[in-house]
Amino acid sequence: MQSAASDLELIEAAARDAGALARKLFAKPLEIKSKGEAGPVTNVDFAVNDLLQARLCEARPDYGWLSEESPDGPERLNKSRVFIIDPIDGTAAMIAKSPQFTISIGVSDEGRAFAGAIYNPLTDEMFAGAPGVRATLNGRPIKASARSKLDGMRMVGLRHRFGRSKWPEAWPPMEIIERQSIAYRMALVGADMADATLLFGWKNEWDIAGGAAIVEAAGGRVSDPWGAPLRLNNPSPRTPGGVVAAGAALHPLLIERTKHFPDPREG
Repeated sequence: MQSAASDLELIEAAARDAGALARKLFAKPLEIKSKGEAGPVTNVDFAVNDLLQARLCEARPDYGWLSEESPDGPERLNKSRVFIIDPIDGTAAMIAKSPQFTISIGVSDEGRAFAGAIYNPLTDEMFAGAPGVRATLNGRPIKASARSKLDGMRMVGLRHRFGRSKWPEAWPPMEIIERQSIAYRMALVGADMADATLLFGWKNEWDIAGGAAIVEAAGGRVSDPWGAPLRLNNPSPRTPGGVVAAGAALHPLLIERTKHFPDPREG
């Protein structure tokens, strides 16, 4: 089995090559289709997916494969390691010509986040990390926030999610940084460009696998809203209830706010 450092090197290189392809296609008129409730998809999503699948599966033929833009099957459930991919996270942002979409590559090992690379091809930001190995932004070491209080924190998310009427207790004053890509939000937490992010409702594993690895590699914590570790490579590849990602000192304060969420698995 390959080391985390070896997998990290592989997925970083693949993400950069996929980013170069995305930039090339982004400069041309996009071919846009609808996936219904799943939102839009473009020729860029499919082209990046094909590049990553060919590159990564050739390099690691014994790994499983899970991607938003590939048919899913049971084969991955018998694999110790699995690539978990969102070829373009933030497709709507890409269509709007906003530099808020990313290429997200995660690797899970026995259901836990093992390595991650998240690349924004328009801003040339490469976030990468593997717990126990390293976390970097464009090759420079990064560390998650050391903040230990909610007041004044930088929350990356959507502003309307934090309105007073939605919570038993109003949030203290804080800066809210809006980004459309879920993977991008998590990467910013790992790089201490935000203190925390809260992701609400069922979340697809391809949105969060790479970011979970990066935040944990940077010394932060990632969990469900009740504080339990995330489990990846599930038969239905979704995480119930949402995700809390933050610096280690801030994380338990956020769980105090989210632990009242109802568990959707309980109906």
